[in-house]
Amino acid sequence: MEGKRQLTPTESFRFGCHPEVACFTRCCTDANILLTPVDVLRLSRRLGLTTTEFLDRHALVPITKDLQLPVVMLRMGEEPERRCPFLGSDGCGVYQDRPWACRMYPVAMALPPARAGFEPEPLYFLLEDGFCQGRDGGRSWTVDDWRRDQDVAGREDLERGFRDIVSHPWFIGGRHLDPRRMEVFFTACYDLDKFRAFIFESSFLQRFDLDAELTERLRRDDEALLGFGFKWLRFALFAEPVLPVRPSARRTA
Repeated sequence: MEGKRQLTPTESFRFGCHPEVACFTRCCTDANILLTPVDVLRLSRRLGLTTTEFLDRHALVPITKDLQLPVVMLRMGEEPERRCPFLGSDGCGVYQDRPWACRMYPVAMALPPARAGFEPEPLYFLLEDGFCQGRDGGRSWTVDDWRRDQDVAGREDLERGFRDIVSHPWFIGGRHLDPRRMEVFFTACYDLDKFRAFIFESSFLQRFDLDAELTERLRRDDEALLGFGFKWLRFALFAEPVLPVRPSARRTA
């Protein structure tokens, strides 16, 4: 694969990025940065925006006929350099909450297609962009070392349910979600404030038998709501019996 070299989790590579490197912030321009659900949540909260406002202002949602699931990308600036909107004179202005793709650079990850009965193992790649001088004289890392240094494990734990959906056996054979279920997926994964309104301002709580403690957590705890959204999607998209339905809702279904 041109510009990429596959890595095992224990295989080493050299990299170092800091303001003294001549290409510092070059990777923050004209880049295609995919945003994960945690990226959207943390960036919106850092900026004081609802997730709906963040998606409207800072995200692109490309749509193609072959798209299996909605994809959210960071909207670059309109100037010719197409700079990241959060890039300042001293570097990243949202560094503590920077997207997963930015944390992992120059390492990329892919999940193989779903296979019934198999848990997909991530594949890692080293991005070998010609402009990047971070490989010259940087220290030696393994993928596991780099992941620990960039503090991605906790974020990935929050999104474990998301990966379970993306790699779900339902998609074996190239199946696609219809537009209605695409919207359901997008809302529960990315537009968390809209999903919270759906739970508390619709008949949702009349249909599902959630205990009072969980209900209160969903009202106040963004991370609990995100995890619940992934669980609910297994019910809504794949008809898995993972949520307790009230008897009255079963009778009217």
